[in-house]
Amino acid sequence: MQSHRLGTSGLAVSEIVLGCMSFGEPGRGTHPWTLDEEASRPLIRAALEAGITTFDVADMYSAGSSEEIVGRALADFANRDEIEIATKVFYPMGDGPNSKGLSRKHIMSAIDASLRRLGTDYVDLYQIHRFDRHVPVEETMEALHDVVKAGKVRYLGASSMWTWQFAKLQHTAELHGWTRFVSMQDQYNLIQREEEREMHPFAQDQGVGVLPWSPLARGRLTRPLGESTARSGSDHLAARLYRQDEESDRAIIDAVAQIADKRGVSQAQVALAWVRQQAAVTAPIIGATKMTHLDDAVASLSVELDSDELAALEAPYTPRMPEGF
Repeated sequence: MQSHRLGTSGLAVSEIVLGCMSFGEPGRGTHPWTLDEEASRPLIRAALEAGITTFDVADMYSAGSSEEIVGRALADFANRDEIEIATKVFYPMGDGPNSKGLSRKHIMSAIDASLRRLGTDYVDLYQIHRFDRHVPVEETMEALHDVVKAGKVRYLGASSMWTWQFAKLQHTAELHGWTRFVSMQDQYNLIQREEEREMHPFAQDQGVGVLPWSPLARGRLTRPLGESTARSGSDHLAARLYRQDEESDRAIIDAVAQIADKRGVSQAQVALAWVRQQAAVTAPIIGATKMTHLDDAVASLSVELDSDELAALEAPYTPRMPEGF
């Protein structure tokens, strides 16, 4: 598996990133469909063996247990200097008013807590999970700069926000000589392409790498419309996404299925190949609860869609509201 530079930064990431929201003690947090530690470790090990070196987690996944599981597995299976660990800060980690958001107080305590759970003394990519409307951007960016200068974080990233918000954060950092973001983790797939309008052109212009989350639309692109899975039945966020134009969604999914059938590959491989071939994208973030999910992701790297296939996949798309932030 190859690696790609994250934007114009010096950080290289694997061309597939393993999203670790699937790993966490069931019953902790808001993801009852997660795998416990015993079930998670074989998937993490298989990802490493497949050449994946970049692992994306967040402090709030399964109330911190995801970071604990991933940290222990990577300590056992990998050389720390040969992998990249990304985590996030923003969502509540307690009941107090300072246990959430992007205040200096929360950022400083959250990074130390994440490092303890991960069992490492630094994070390669520290990402703000969302934009905080209640905290001055100067306070957030200076605090993030300070955790970089303290050696606890190597690079900064952001996730899912309006482009003007991201531009404001970047401009603030530049004005003060603080550390800028090198990546944007946004929702991007064949059913939700609104980031193409502003965020992706801005990221390309500014040398920011794009790491899309939900490249399979939470599995929607891998199965007939309306078919459910154990995860989709209990995924509260999925219940609020991809409900804007069912006719368009059905046509897109049908196009994915037709190309997959013609090529003799899975729908997941086709949908992932489309994301990977988009100019702004550095690497998609894939989730896995089964070994076949990981196998499909790796196999998608060998799928190169031609111009006719790309056009067929893109033609049914209709404009819609951005969602997920």
